[in-house]
Amino acid sequence: MAEITTEEKQKRSFKEVLAAAFTKESIAKGVFTAFAAFSVIAVFAIIFYILYDSIPAFREIGFFNFLFGSVWNPNADQYGILPMILTTLVLTVLSVVVGSILAIFTAVFIVYYCPKKLKKVYTQMVNLLAGIPSIVYAYFGFEMIKPVIEQMSGRTFGYGILLSMIILSIMILPTIASISKNSLESVPAQYYEGSLALGNTKNQTVFKVMLPAAKNGILSAIILGIGRAVGETMAVQFLLGGSVTFPTDFITPISSLTSKIAQEFGESSGLHRQALIAIGFVLLVVILIINLALWFVKRNNAVAGNSFFTRKIKETDIEHTAPNYKRTGTLQDALRIICYVIAIFVAVALISVVLYALIIGLPEVTWHNMFGRSYNSNPTLAPAFVSTAYIILISLLIALPLGIGAAIYLNEYSKRGSKFVSVLRLFIDTLAGVPSILFGLFGYIFFVRLFGGACILAGSLTIVLMILPTIIRSTEQSLSEVPDSMREASYALGAGKLRTVFVVVLPQALPGIITAVILSIGRIVGESAALIYTAGSSFLMPNGILSPGSTFAVFMFNLQNEGLETKYLAHAAGAVLIIFVLILNILIMAVESHFNNKANNKKGAIAKLVDKLIDKVKHRKTEVIDEKD
Repeated sequence: MAEITTEEKQKRSFKEVLAAAFTKESIAKGVFTAFAAFSVIAVFAIIFYILYDSIPAFREIGFFNFLFGSVWNPNADQYGILPMILTTLVLTVLSVVVGSILAIFTAVFIVYYCPKKLKKVYTQMVNLLAGIPSIVYAYFGFEMIKPVIEQMSGRTFGYGILLSMIILSIMILPTIASISKNSLESVPAQYYEGSLALGNTKNQTVFKVMLPAAKNGILSAIILGIGRAVGETMAVQFLLGGSVTFPTDFITPISSLTSKIAQEFGESSGLHRQALIAIGFVLLVVILIINLALWFVKRNNAVAGNSFFTRKIKETDIEHTAPNYKRTGTLQDALRIICYVIAIFVAVALISVVLYALIIGLPEVTWHNMFGRSYNSNPTLAPAFVSTAYIILISLLIALPLGIGAAIYLNEYSKRGSKFVSVLRLFIDTLAGVPSILFGLFGYIFFVRLFGGACILAGSLTIVLMILPTIIRSTEQSLSEVPDSMREASYALGAGKLRTVFVVVLPQALPGIITAVILSIGRIVGESAALIYTAGSSFLMPNGILSPGSTFAVFMFNLQNEGLETKYLAHAAGAVLIIFVLILNILIMAVESHFNNKANNKKGAIAKLVDKLIDKVKHRKTEVIDEKD
């Protein structure tokens, strides 16, 4: 028998090491880690490419001249954005103040005052407000609220901060209300019971104990609302008026940072286009600062109460006689009434927007308007159906594997408390907070140039970046709700981690994945700012994924923006969008109800099995005792 040489031993050991390093488990972990890291790459890519394309404008105009200049005149190569910065700040502050007040009272109403029979329906109504596309809000403000402002003010125009603030407050309300509701529900029940036990009334308990205890979550919600208000494009582009002046009046045509990009980007070139991209970079910096503030608030989320909401008990405050709280609390009683008034206002706002879109749009939903042959001079919605279907399909095919893989890494493979995981979560949250107009700018700079022009594929790849955080969050939440006992049982039966994830854990997380898909479809259907300059704005039927195409929201924008005498078609598109949003919300409710019932049935079956076992044990004990006797 031939002896094994040293060289052969080294080769064998190298092969063994290589085989150990490239097992199925290690390869899978590497792939999932790469999927999770994709969000980091995406954020850096957006920052780099927008900054790179902004540098020529900063160099030629001058950074401080650009930031603090007050004149915007592309014909004279004058580019100053100070009026737009101030308009954005004023509009954001006013909208967030009004929207936050409405949202917080709405959340309090849902959690503490809404009747149980109406709670689920009312919560879905608030969610429906979040699902209505910006372009529908824009049309509603333009055609319903603007004439009222004109009539009440006696002016010939109703554009400006007041009109935009009203619509923007309603738009950011669902975001703040949903997160505030979750924060209020997360406050321990002992706070509520303890307050009542000390003699407080329900209203005092709600507004002096529960609301302050949820302040960190509410603050996070408000910061997210600020990000939404700063980044909103389509609604403010319609409603501000478009003039670059300082905001000296509530009813004066003006421009914000986002509205100016949407208004002029399509017709720009050279230094003008570079200046618009530079506006995008300024906006990106603002959004990154907001996201860092949100991350800081979340990081310091442990301590309840602060000097604004609560106070420490001093020794002098302690009395020997028990105070009668019920003699006070008039303010809290008034706040309860405000809750009901605002809850009614929110319901009326939703019903008004939905009815407006359906009443005006449904009469125009004819066979020809929907599916007739479309021309530039006489468009129909047929190309919008095809373009929207293309973008939904391509985006989900790419985003779902990326998002699910990232969620699997974060929940199944990552180490708890890891700094790398904290960084990943920060970048995923940052990607979620980037305004759609900035995704559109990045998509134009990167994908449109890559494919040689706007096309459905460029728009789809841009949308992938937008919906990825939604898929990651929803899937990760569902994975975290799968009991560890199921994983342990799988390991005990000899299954590896990878097999356990795909055979045991993922099927249990199916409700969250389905919800993520439905939410993503809703985001795609209602998106316009990110697709105008990436997917294109053609009224013709697309020939394939490399040809331009307009989704429903982009279709509505083009009809209004180009001044075509086809408002009836825009109304038809709005009705289709509202119907689509309603269907998606019904689907979400059906999915949640189905899987909740399934889970309850499983729990019931397990409970029955346990009861049977207990009965058997009791019966056996009785038999043993009888035998002894």
